[in-house]
Amino acid sequence: MYFEYPHLLWLLAVPVLLVLRYLYIEWKDRRPHMRVSTLDAWTAGGRSVMELVRHIPFVLRTAALVLLVMAIARPRSSSQVEKVDTEGIDIVFAMDVSTSMLARDFNPDRLSAAKDIAIEFIAQRPSDRMGIVVFAGESYTQCPLTTDRATLINLMKDVQTDLIEDGTAIGNGLATAVARMKDSDAKSRVVILLTDGVNNMGEIDPSMAAEIAKTYGIRVYTIGVGANGTAPYPVQTPWGIELQNIPVEIDEALLKGIADGTGGRYFRATDNTKLSEIYAEIGQMEKTRTSVDSFPVYKELFKSYALAALICLLAELLLSAFLRRLP
Repeated sequence: MYFEYPHLLWLLAVPVLLVLRYLYIEWKDRRPHMRVSTLDAWTAGGRSVMELVRHIPFVLRTAALVLLVMAIARPRSSSQVEKVDTEGIDIVFAMDVSTSMLARDFNPDRLSAAKDIAIEFIAQRPSDRMGIVVFAGESYTQCPLTTDRATLINLMKDVQTDLIEDGTAIGNGLATAVARMKDSDAKSRVVILLTDGVNNMGEIDPSMAAEIAKTYGIRVYTIGVGANGTAPYPVQTPWGIELQNIPVEIDEALLKGIADGTGGRYFRATDNTKLSEIYAEIGQMEKTRTSVDSFPVYKELFKSYALAALICLLAELLLSAFLRRLP
């Protein structure tokens, strides 16, 4: 136990002075005397109980004052701070939200499957800081690095198409993800870039973005999503939405080059099961042990001292009232 405001303990000098004053008054009141031939009449019965009881109210009042001083000094208890090992890295999801992600070669579609599996990945890594970047024709940060799992998952659920200009700006998406963690001091920093197309928009070349990631020591795992050959895609027609098979075009050479150049790895997901396996494999590869402080949980004790002081004051009032009623 320790006191948050130890300098207030100097107030304990007040009850000490009160005790000294009380003792002086008691001594002074006993100075009157008389001569007697013998003390047998007084010593035979011993000291009167009431002679001792009359001091108890002062003792209770003084104890209450001491307890109040200790309460306002704010006593607290805690355990020592220790270094503990934990697994944790910084991860940013860079997700393609172009309209092609609505293709239904995944269940129910590419984007929904990517979100659901990413949420499972988030829930399984409570020690990591994670963030979300989305890109299509442009890119923006959906969620900065955070350990707030509830907020992260809710923002992942809110990811959808049609929020920004359509297209596939892989370079912009990767550069934005790198910018989100370039100032991070984590020992391991990772971008998981997921796309289903070919870079066709954006001011930043994907190779340049990969070089920037390499400069900051950020590994990039790239995932190409889409079935081999063609995939059913919902198309609006005069008769409603119809599924039409469209060619699946993924620039695997570019994605592999980004991954290899940054120390990561390229994966190809053709269905929900394969994508889930890819995230599990990345999770196994990306585990690093770091030493962090385990801060103590403080327990406030001032309430106990204040309650004890109140009990002492109530007891003193009751006892004083009782003694005044005695003949």
